[in-house]
Formats: sequence, structure tokens, C-alpha cells
Amino acid sequence: MTRHDFMIKWGVYTLALLPVWFLEAYVLSRVPLWGVSPMLLPLAAVAVAVLEGASGGAGFGVAVGVLCGAVYGTGGLIVLGMCLIGLGCGLLTQYVLRRDLLGCLLCAVLGLGLVDVARVVMRMAGGERDLPAMLSLAGREILWSLVFVAPVYALFHWVFQRVPKKTHF
Repeated sequence: MTRHDFMIKWGVYTLALLPVWFLEAYVLSRVPLWGVSPMLLPLAAVAVAVLEGASGGAGFGVAVGVLCGAVYGTGGLIVLGMCLIGLGCGLLTQYVLRRDLLGCLLCAVLGLGLVDVARVVMRMAGGERDLPAMLSLAGREILWSLVFVAPVYALFHWVFQRVPKKTHF
């Protein structure tokens, strides 16, 4: 793959991330269901990791992590977390799961679960002690987010079908 193809490929993925970010930050955040808003940015990282594999998933996870840090107002730890989620989901779909919607759904459950476990642990370390309420909130957030796996996967799968691929000789 040439440098030009590489830049076009990841530029198009970045452009596809913009409507996902807009939908999460400006539309769905104003219409909470069960008192929570869905997390779509981690779903985008998972979808690209499922389609592109471990290295592409880790790199896109870093980019999504930077955006998550800005949108969610968290520190830099989310960048590392999204990178590891992208790497892990990419490895899972390279060696264990299929690269389809079902594989993306399973990786999304895992990725969203890891994000919420990290958030609960951080709050517990910060002094909050209402674990049942935090777990209930995390569960509702994961369920509401999983509703959007299919549309997010469909968007990035559409991009994946149209961007340049590596040529193997």
C-alpha cells in the first residue's frame, strides 16, 4: 500500500468517525434513556478493530481515545484504554472470532464492559462507595450502547469495502 493510499484510507475512517461523534455528543446526549446516554465512540474503535485487525485497531483506538478524552472529559488514561481495546478486539477477530456483525457485537460487549469497569474502579478509588448504583448505571449504559452496534458497524464496514487494502504477493 502506498503512502497516498494509507493516508486516504485512514482519512476516510476519520471522516466516518465524525457523524458517530456528532450523534453521540449532540443528539443522543440530549435524549437519555434509562437516565444514561450511549457510548458510540468506543463502538467505532471496536468496529474498525474488527475490520482492520490488531494494528489498525490499536492505531484507530488511540485516535478515538483522544476524542473520547475530549468528549467525556476524562484524562489521558482513556487513550491507553481505547488503544488496548482496539488491539484486543483486533486480535480476537484475527484469531478467534469472525470479522462480521456478530464478532463486532461480542467485541463491543467486551470493550464497553472494560470501559465501564475502569470507570467504576476509578470512582471507587476516588472515594465513592455506592457500588450497586454504579454497576446498575454501567449496565444500563452498556445495554443502551449495544443498540447502536449494527449501525456503527454498517458505517465502518461500508468504508472498509471502499478503502485501499494491502496487496499480498
